[in-house]
Amino acid sequence: MSLDDVLSRIDADLPAATDRLLELLRIPSISTDPAYKEHCDAAADWLVADLNSLGIKTEKRPTPGHPMVVGHLDGEGPHLLFYGHYDVQPVDPLDLWERDPFDPEIQDTPKGKVIRARGAADDKGQLMTFIEACRAWKEVNGALPCKLTFFLEGEEESGSPSLVPFMEENKDELKSDIALICDTGLFDSRVPAITTMLRGLLGEELTITAPSRDLHSGMYGGVAMNPIRVLSRIIASLHDDTGRITVPGFYDGVPEIPDELRQQWQGLAFDHGRFLGDVGLSTPAGEQDRTPLEMIWSRPTCEVNGIWGGYTGAGFKTVLPSEAHAKISFRLVGDQDPLAIRESFRKMVREMLPPDVEVEFKGHGASRAGAFDVSDPAFEAARQALSDEWPDPAAYIGCGGSIPIAGHFARIIGSTPMLIGFGKDDDQIHSPNEKYDMESFHKGIRSWARVLAALTR
Repeated sequence: MSLDDVLSRIDADLPAATDRLLELLRIPSISTDPAYKEHCDAAADWLVADLNSLGIKTEKRPTPGHPMVVGHLDGEGPHLLFYGHYDVQPVDPLDLWERDPFDPEIQDTPKGKVIRARGAADDKGQLMTFIEACRAWKEVNGALPCKLTFFLEGEEESGSPSLVPFMEENKDELKSDIALICDTGLFDSRVPAITTMLRGLLGEELTITAPSRDLHSGMYGGVAMNPIRVLSRIIASLHDDTGRITVPGFYDGVPEIPDELRQQWQGLAFDHGRFLGDVGLSTPAGEQDRTPLEMIWSRPTCEVNGIWGGYTGAGFKTVLPSEAHAKISFRLVGDQDPLAIRESFRKMVREMLPPDVEVEFKGHGASRAGAFDVSDPAFEAARQALSDEWPDPAAYIGCGGSIPIAGHFARIIGSTPMLIGFGKDDDQIHSPNEKYDMESFHKGIRSWARVLAALTR
C-alpha cells in the first residue's frame, strides 16, 4: 500500500475526475418534482455504471419513490459504508441563476476556482470525492484496503420517505463497522472537521380558537377573547429574561460538554461578531451564560418559525379573528426525549388557556439528537488523517442542524456514524448559483484517501 502514490494519482487525474463530476451534475435529478423522475433514474444509473467500472458490484434497488444505489466490495479489514445522495434541490427562482443550473462550469472567482451548478456541493461534489479516492486507490494498488459498501439515495432533498423502511428491510446487508457520511463541511470554511454532535428536532403547530367566527372588532373588541392575544402570551412565556426555555422538564437530559471539548472549541476562535454581522445582527440572544458556539452546537433551542392570524392583506380590516396559528420548533441535544417534551409543551399551553379558548396541535416530526463517542480510536485516526492534508489541524465539531440519517445508521443497523465533509459556508446550497470550490473537491479526494489509509491500518 503506497499512500503517496495514491495521492499523486489523484493529483494527476484531477481533470478527468472533474469531467466525471460535471457529467453527473448535468443530470437534473430533482427528487421533489415528479417531472424529474426519469432524471433521478438516470443519475442512479450513472452511479451504478461508474461504481461497477471500479469492480464494485452495484445495482439500482427499487423503492416506492426514487431508487437506492447499493454497491458491495469484499475485502479484508474493517467494513466501511459510504452514504451520499444523488438527488438535488429545485432550482427556483430560476431568474436568480447566472447560468443554467444544470450546465456546470468551472469559474474563476476572487477566492479561487469553483464548480458552479445545482448539486455541486449538495451532494454530488461531496459524493464524488469519495468515489474518486476509491478510483485512485484501486488504480494504484489493484484493490481497496477494506470491505466496502456504497449506499446512495435519491430522496434526501424530499424528506427521505423510503430511507428508513429500506434500511430496516436490508439492515443485515448494510451492517458495517463505520458509516461514513459526506454531507457536512469545513469549520469556518477552512478547518477540516468531523461532526460528532447533531441536534434533534421537534416540530409543533398549534391553532388557538376563541369565537366561532371572525368578529367586528368594534362590536366585540374588549369583551370577546382574541386568540392572537392568547397565542402571543403563550409565545412570550416560552423564554425567561435570561434566554432559558421555560417548558417544564425541558432541560432533562441536557449534558454539559467535557472540558477538553470546550477547550478545543475555544481554540477555534469563532468570531460570533462576524457570524451575526453577516446577517445584520450584533448581540447573541440565547442563554446568557453560554458562549455562542455552545449555543449553536450543544444547547437546545425553542424558536417560533411562523405565526399568523386575522387579516394580513393590503389595507386594513378591523377584524377580531376566530383563530391564531403558530409553528414552533425545538432543537434538541443529548438525551432529551422529544416525545416527553411534546407532551410537556402541550400541557403547558393547555394550562395557559383562558375560558372559551381551545387549542389544536399538529406534530411535525420528532427526532432525538445524536452524539458520537470520539473515544473510539477510529475517530482520532481520521482526525489526524484530515490534519495531514489541510493547513489547519482537524477539529471535532457540533452541528446546529439535524441530520437524521446519522441516527438511523446507529439505531437501525448498529454502525458508528462518522460525518466528514468539505463544503464551505458560502457554497449557497439550496440557493441560486450553488458552487463547490475546486479546493474542496481536490483536497476532499485526497482527504478520503488519507482517511481510508488511517482506518484500515
